Amino acid sequence: MRADNRKIGLLQATSIAVGTMIGASIFSIFGLGATIAGHNLPLVFVASGIVALLVAYSYAIMGAKIISNAGPMEFILQAFGDSLMTGALSFLFWMSYVVSISLFAKGFAGYLLPLLGVADTAVAKGGVETLVVLAFMALNLAGSERVGKAEFIIVLIKLAILGVFVVLGLSSVNPDWVKPQLDSAHLQQTLNGTAVFFLAYMGFGLVTNSSEHMKDPQRNVPRAIYLSIFVVSVVYVLVSVVAVGNLSIPDMVKAEDFALAEAAKPFLGHWGYILVSVGALFSIASALNATLYGGANIAYALARDGELPRVFERKSWFRAPEGLYITVALSLLFTLLLNLNGIASVTSAVVMLIYLFVLASHYRMLKKVGGQKHIIVLSFIVVAGVFIALLHYLWQTNIASFWAIWITFGGSLLLEMVYRFSTGRELQTVEQRDA
Repeated sequence: MRADNRKIGLLQATSIAVGTMIGASIFSIFGLGATIAGHNLPLVFVASGIVALLVAYSYAIMGAKIISNAGPMEFILQAFGDSLMTGALSFLFWMSYVVSISLFAKGFAGYLLPLLGVADTAVAKGGVETLVVLAFMALNLAGSERVGKAEFIIVLIKLAILGVFVVLGLSSVNPDWVKPQLDSAHLQQTLNGTAVFFLAYMGFGLVTNSSEHMKDPQRNVPRAIYLSIFVVSVVYVLVSVVAVGNLSIPDMVKAEDFALAEAAKPFLGHWGYILVSVGALFSIASALNATLYGGANIAYALARDGELPRVFERKSWFRAPEGLYITVALSLLFTLLLNLNGIASVTSAVVMLIYLFVLASHYRMLKKVGGQKHIIVLSFIVVAGVFIALLHYLWQTNIASFWAIWITFGGSLLLEMVYRFSTGRELQTVEQRDA
């Protein structure tokens, strides 16, 4: 009973997913969104939410039957066995969390320093980035229950700030600016926007990465997944309506990373800038907390299953797995030494590739876990289309990121081959693994 009391409940699990999805992106992507989709930005978030629900269907069904902090990687392993591809995906999946932590740390420093009036120097940025990552590492050392409670409180504060933005801004929305434009050119822009902003929903999978630490996971995993997507969809659509309805598209494009703060000025003035900045800090903090928690869980679970080196599973200081410290160390290395804009696109493509493998895994294990075949097939076709649209968009706008995606996929396969050769670990079929 005591062990169960230390596990996270439905609201805490939902908060971890919501905290990741409503992260740094909602405060920094609206300038890009205006550039891609214009007045159709709210429609983009509706379409992206529908695509996310299609993927969530398979996550919810398999997550209720397969309880593992490895989450989607465990689904893939049980469906396809221990192969070079699944091993390469394991490395890629964990690295996507490492890079996300780095991006959140950079975003936190980017908002905090101007708010405090501190000069944006390399030393100041590096100090803030290091301190915020170490602070949430310390929180993770306290255990799942405290991580979940902290995430729930942070998410409540963040949603309250966004609620103020929405409630006060709705009355001044210009209806003509939020009216969808459905001609062929704008529909193409909407498709491009859906391919990009679908990634803003990818945090719902974190629910499955904490299932071993969850009360009644058979019931709470599906409920937390669907509840988190519902909450995030409502927030995204309402915030985008207020932003697009209060600030012209040219002004949003001009504001770039601070478009949401600029959108608050017409009805909140200078206090709008402060409100949005504070909201951004809470938002990024909650995303960093949830992603660090999920990344450490994934590293531990994959090491336990042999997909990552055993060092990730070994207990170290404060009885925490070394995977937590390795995740933090690599995140800080990327944060302090690299520009992560290009890597972020690669990470997004990695996550979408994993979604496709999860859907294929569900189809392959249909008799074992249950589900509707036609929904799985439809979901795979839709996500594959979105993935192709993302590649097409990057080919036209960021060719370096396009090629970096394929180099990363190939590099992960090479890394997995070296790891298996150096450890003598043999490939296993599904039947051998189950035995």
